[in-house]
Amino acid sequence: MKKKIVVGITGASGAPYARRLLQALRARDDLEIGVCASQTARDVWALECGGSLDEAAGGQVWGERDYAAPFASGSAGWGAMVVVPCSMATAARIAHGISDTLLTRAADVVLKERRTLVVVPRETPLGLVHLENLAQLARLGAVVLPAMPSFYGKPATLDDAVDTVVGRVLDQVGVEHGLLRRWGSR
Repeated sequence: MKKKIVVGITGASGAPYARRLLQALRARDDLEIGVCASQTARDVWALECGGSLDEAAGGQVWGERDYAAPFASGSAGWGAMVVVPCSMATAARIAHGISDTLLTRAADVVLKERRTLVVVPRETPLGLVHLENLAQLARLGAVVLPAMPSFYGKPATLDDAVDTVVGRVLDQVGVEHGLLRRWGSR
């Protein structure tokens, strides 16, 4: 049985993180990947990555209101969800149970089923309302994993820096990878 992971993509800056996560997940044949995106995510994707989000996802990207998506219900058994990048508006809606889109509904389902939800906020600076919403997500059981690259592995390119974040995301959803240099390794 394949492990099922949902990737939600919002319109926050940081589409390269989503692109790299999709590449890493699609490279494996032991995973089933579902993708949903906001309309703004498509606009930011075009600006930051170029090309087609649908092509990068390897198939269907479910629309904002397409509640027929398999991960819109807890009974479908999707084990994890990553929201990358996660806009502060989306973080607020998830933190307060506002399931007004497929993406926020899927996140709500993951939380209520006590499965793994990883949110990757990409905003700076963080205001108090942002911090309170992120703290609420953590209290609800989500993993708040800010898009903060590490530098002890001496990333040589921007892609290497992106991999330090995506590698940590993959760790949280239990997917083996070789994207980052581990602390203490040579």
